[in-house]
Amino acid sequence: MKKLITIFIFIALSQISFGQQKEVLLIGTMHNVPKIVKHSYRPLLKKVAKYQPEAIYVETPRPNDSISWEYLKDGWSNSYKEFYALSDSLQNNYNFDQSRFQKLLNKNFNALTQKDLKELIKSFGYLRDYANYDFYSYIQQYGISGSSKPTRHEDGDLTAKLALQLNIKKLQSMDDQQTNKEYHQAWQNCAEDGRENGDNKINQKLNKKHYNKAIIPALFGRLGFYVNKRKSLKRLDQLASFSYVKNQTESCLEGLNFWNRRNHRMAQNIGSQVMGNSAKKSVVIVGAAHIYRIEKELKANFPEINVLLLNEL
Repeated sequence: MKKLITIFIFIALSQISFGQQKEVLLIGTMHNVPKIVKHSYRPLLKKVAKYQPEAIYVETPRPNDSISWEYLKDGWSNSYKEFYALSDSLQNNYNFDQSRFQKLLNKNFNALTQKDLKELIKSFGYLRDYANYDFYSYIQQYGISGSSKPTRHEDGDLTAKLALQLNIKKLQSMDDQQTNKEYHQAWQNCAEDGRENGDNKINQKLNKKHYNKAIIPALFGRLGFYVNKRKSLKRLDQLASFSYVKNQTESCLEGLNFWNRRNHRMAQNIGSQVMGNSAKKSVVIVGAAHIYRIEKELKANFPEINVLLLNEL
C-alpha cells in the first residue's frame, strides 16, 4: 500500500513539474522579402499567434551589451549607428523618469496617446533598448492595427503585429554582435580562398538548391514554412558556418568559430532570460540561419526548457 501511495505521489509531482516547464518556440525568418512575396510573413503570424506566447525575443542587441554597441556605433548598420547617436544624446540630456515610464507601459495599447508614445520612444532610446524603440515607433506610425501594407520585414509584419495582437508590451532582445566584425572579415577571406580552391562553386550550388526549392512554396504563400523546415535550416547553417567547404582553410575555420561563439551567446541570452522571468511560453524570432545552432545550444545548456521548432507545432 505504501509503495502504491509513493508511486501516485511521484506521478502527481511529475505532472505538476511538467505543467510548469518553460517552453520556447524558435521561428526562423527571412529578414527582408522581395515585393513579389510581400505577404510571406502573414501565415507565420497566424500560426504563431495561435501558439499564444507570453514573451517575444528578437534579434537585436541587449541594451546592456556594451561590447556589441561599441562595435555597432560605427558598424555595418546605419539604423544602429543612428540609434546609438540618438541614445547617447538622450543619456546626456533626457530627464528619464522610471516610475512615469512604468506607468505608461502598464497602459493598454489603445489608451496610449501620441504624447505617451513620444515619451515611451524617448525612454527606450535613453535605455538603449533598440527593439522597443523600434516597436513603439512602429505603433506611432501605423497605430495599434499595424500597417495595412506589408513592410516586407519580420519586425513589422511578424514581431510588431504579434505583440499587438497578444498585448505584449515589451519585447526582449537576445542578439549578440560582439565578434561580428571578425566574423564578416573571416567570411570575406574564406570567400577569397574559395575562388582558388573551388569551394565557392559548392557555395553557389548550395545557394541555388535553396533558392530553387523555395520557388513553389513561395508562390503558394508558404515561404516562411519552407524556410523553417529542418533541411532548409540545416542548409542555411551550412552556408553561414562555412561547413560546406571541402578545404578547411584558416579563414573558414575562423568564420566557423565566430559563428559558433555568436550562437552560443545568443542561446545564453535567451535561456537565462527565459529562466529568469514568469512567462511559461516564449517565442524567439531570429534569422533562420541561426536556428540550427541555437536549438542545439539551448537543449544542451538549458535542458529544463522545452525547445520547439515551427514544424513541431
